[in-house]
Amino acid sequence: MNQLDQLKQHTTVVADTGNFKQLGAFAPRDATTNPSLILKAVQQPDYAPLLAETVAAHKGQPMEQVVDEVLVRFGREILKVVPGRVSTEVDARLSFDTACTVQRARRIMAMYEAAGIGRERVLIKIAATWEGIQAARILEHEGIHCNLTLLFSFCQAVACGDAGVRLISPFVGRIYDWYKKSAGSAWDEAANAGVNDPGVKSVSQIYTYYKKFDIGTEVMGASFRNVGQIVALAGCDLLTISPELLAQLQASDAPLERRLDPESARQSAIHAVTYNEASFRYALNEDAMATEKLSEGIRAFAADAIKLDKMIEGLK
Repeated sequence: MNQLDQLKQHTTVVADTGNFKQLGAFAPRDATTNPSLILKAVQQPDYAPLLAETVAAHKGQPMEQVVDEVLVRFGREILKVVPGRVSTEVDARLSFDTACTVQRARRIMAMYEAAGIGRERVLIKIAATWEGIQAARILEHEGIHCNLTLLFSFCQAVACGDAGVRLISPFVGRIYDWYKKSAGSAWDEAANAGVNDPGVKSVSQIYTYYKKFDIGTEVMGASFRNVGQIVALAGCDLLTISPELLAQLQASDAPLERRLDPESARQSAIHAVTYNEASFRYALNEDAMATEKLSEGIRAFAADAIKLDKMIEGLK
C-alpha cells in the first residue's frame, strides 16, 4: 500500500482545501476550509462562476451574509464529494466577541440546514481565543459542533476539552516555523525532525492528555510543512492535509507505522489541569510562540476575509 492508504488504517484523513474538484483523487473522509483557502479557490477560473452565481442570488443582502452564503456554497459542494464533514469558519474579525461568534455560527448552520444538510455533517471553525472557546461551549450545548482552530498551546487544548468542543486543530507547521525562525542559523533540521519536531511534540502532548483523561474532543493535526510531520503523527484521531502533501503520500510506498496510540497514552504519568479565564490568559501569555502565532493567524485570516469582501463587492 502507498503511504496514504497506510495512514488511513490508523487515522482519519481530511483534505485541507477549498478546491473541491481535487478531492476525489484522495478519498478523504472530511474536508476543512478557511478564508484563505476559499479566497485562493475563487481566484481560479474553475470556481469564479460559482462565486458570481452565489453573489447574484443574494443581491441586496448585507455583505457579511453574502460572504457566509459563499462559504456555505463551497461547503455544500465539498459535501457532495466527501462522505463525512466539512469545516466552515466564522469570520476571524469576531475572534474576541463571544456573542457575535455564536450568532454567526448559528446563521451558518441555519444556511446548511436550509439546504438539507444535517448538523452532523458540519463543523463550525472558530479561533481558539478565550472568547472563541466560550462561544463553542454555548454552541456545543445547542448541538452545533465546533472545530477550534489556530491552536498552538497546551492551555488552549485543555480549555477546549473542558468546554466540550467536538474537535481541535493544533497547527503543526506554524509551530515548526516559529521555532525554526527563532533559532536562526543554530537550527538543526535533522535534530528537529520527526518525533522531535516541535509541532509534532505539541500535538503528541495534547493527544496523550486527552486519551489519558478520556476527553472526547477529537484531535486533528493541521498545517503540515512536510510528509515527515504527518508520518510522525500517524494514529492521531484525524490529520488535515493539503492536496500537495496528500499527493506525496500517495506516491510513496515507504513503510508507515502507528506512532500515537490511546492505550500507551493512558499509561502516561501526567496530571489533570484546568484553567479559568485569568489562568488561561496568563498561560497563553507565557508561551511566546503561541501568543505570536495566534495573533498572526487571526490577522492573516482577517486580511483574507477583507480581500474576499472586496471581490464580492465587485460582483454586487
